Amino acid sequence: MGRHEGRSETPLISIVVPAKNEARNLEIILPKLPRVHEIILVDGHSVDGTVEVARRVRPGIRVVHQTRKGKGNALACGFAAATGDVIVMFDADCSADPDEIPRFVRALTDGADFAKGSRFRPGGGSADLTWVRRAGNAGLNLLANTVLRTRYTDLCYGYNAFWTEILADLDLPDPHVGTLDRATMLWGDGFEIETVINCRIAQAGLTVVEVPSYEQLRVHGASNLNAFSDGLRVLRTINTERRRGRRRRRQAPRRVAATPVEFARESELSA
Repeated sequence: MGRHEGRSETPLISIVVPAKNEARNLEIILPKLPRVHEIILVDGHSVDGTVEVARRVRPGIRVVHQTRKGKGNALACGFAAATGDVIVMFDADCSADPDEIPRFVRALTDGADFAKGSRFRPGGGSADLTWVRRAGNAGLNLLANTVLRTRYTDLCYGYNAFWTEILADLDLPDPHVGTLDRATMLWGDGFEIETVINCRIAQAGLTVVEVPSYEQLRVHGASNLNAFSDGLRVLRTINTERRRGRRRRRQAPRRVAATPVEFARESELSA
């Protein structure tokens, strides 16, 4: 079960927004975000005025600069800077709906450790998934669920929220390591980050609630995702994280093995 003790029913919320050259999209989406404890923009060394636009349209926004490269490193930098009770992962490209944030927070205050967005739960959907990406996602989901003994419906979706206290369970690469060369990337620094997080949550036996979410089209610019190459990266991630989990269990034989990720009943998700 979730770690309920000491958790607030009205948690302070930190929204972490990784962005690289997303000035035009941030001009649209930042004003729509709710008033929360803090919004943290993690800038990926942008050259289009991303930081200046963010500060203009959202006065009071906190800006941190990622230390290496890749979305995973940007998120790790934002997580490390967060001071709220709950962290919301929010993409800068206008694909995520800010009005869904209360759903994620409610799932957490109702007892979940991690609220996982899903485009495939009743009430969710996507304007962006091609049939190729949809088929690939289904295959990777099946593999991950078999390996991890989970029941994920949307392995790679990046709209999620979690209690800040579980950061240690995620064990993400230290954002302050290898910072002399900004081109450096460690395992977990890239687009594999969502899969890495989901694997480690499963290995830690944390309680997950899948939250229906609708993915909009990106408004400006083009995504850096590639259905084939990134699909292979996710496949490698599942295998790498499976081996990592086995090594950790061997190194700590007296620990109780992680239980399968717990999911709320579908009726609770759609309530």
